[in-house]
Amino acid sequence: MTTLSNKFQFVCLASLLILCTWVIHALCRPLNEEFVLQRHEEWMAQHGRVYKDAQEKERRYNIFKNNLEYIENFNNDVDRGYKLAINKFADLTNEEFRGLYTGYKRKTSKAVTTSKDTSFTHVNLTAVPASLDWRKKGAVNPSLTVCYCQYIGCCWAFSAVAAVEGITQIKTGKLISLSKQELVDCDTKSGNQSCEGGLMDTAFEFIKSNGGLTTEADYPYEEIDGNCKTKKVATRAAKITGYKDVPANNEKALLQAVANQPVSVAIEGSGYSFQFYSSGVFTGDCDTYLNHAVTAIGYGTGTSATKYWLIKNSWGTDWGESGYMRIQRDVSAREGLCGIAKKASYPTA
Repeated sequence: MTTLSNKFQFVCLASLLILCTWVIHALCRPLNEEFVLQRHEEWMAQHGRVYKDAQEKERRYNIFKNNLEYIENFNNDVDRGYKLAINKFADLTNEEFRGLYTGYKRKTSKAVTTSKDTSFTHVNLTAVPASLDWRKKGAVNPSLTVCYCQYIGCCWAFSAVAAVEGITQIKTGKLISLSKQELVDCDTKSGNQSCEGGLMDTAFEFIKSNGGLTTEADYPYEEIDGNCKTKKVATRAAKITGYKDVPANNEKALLQAVANQPVSVAIEGSGYSFQFYSSGVFTGDCDTYLNHAVTAIGYGTGTSATKYWLIKNSWGTDWGESGYMRIQRDVSAREGLCGIAKKASYPTA
């Protein structure tokens, strides 16, 4: 009887092992070539992508195929609380994506240091709402314009402008779409380098010394590093008095700041999971080497009790959750997930 029982257990275990092996193989198997070809053609039509020749199309197709396999395998693997999806970055390698769409530049010896008071002003705030979304309070413009610069991105300008738009609405009740191109073209003497990267603090300094920013309508975004046209623009739609730094590596302090207004933050946002993030609360994978700038516009708790930051990105509405991301909050690392608490600041008005 015992021998029979042991044989039965052995058969069950062997069957289970075969089933698990089959499942793993099914999840990780190469995608059907015809299926991928069709997906690529549909994707090209959707995004208006035209390649210069057959060789370039083949190269981009192979990149698309590799990215699609990565996304399919990720989504079919263990549930991590967020999903990935094919988007407009699907025919870019991760190296190309990083070079085109990130652009936070760490302060160097050439960067201008400020003697102005940048001390944190929300340090004594003890009570904050359990959740907050500045979009619902009318302080956030839709993520319609896409930050794109050749070689390195202009995310620093988009992040700073979103924060200024937020504090302007909070102070005046008017939500104005401000010019990102004015920063890209004109803020070149403070250490920022237009389409070659920049910092939000120095952008805030420029906005103050410039007497403010004009509107997006009067100085529209052009996706290039152009000549400064500030002198041709007569009006300043929004002004600030300066900026404040949030204490580094302190998510509680960042929470206090975001409870009062949208805040510019730097993150490490160049990995595959970031490139193809689609929905859910992002929980990794990422490092803490800051290379991208976004705007923290709220916070909350997900359905699985995972706390998150709500951030506005500059990659358009077809990335993430209509241009936004929820990223895990209150992690064990002091600098926050992807370094979100390392370097944050906000404008004052």
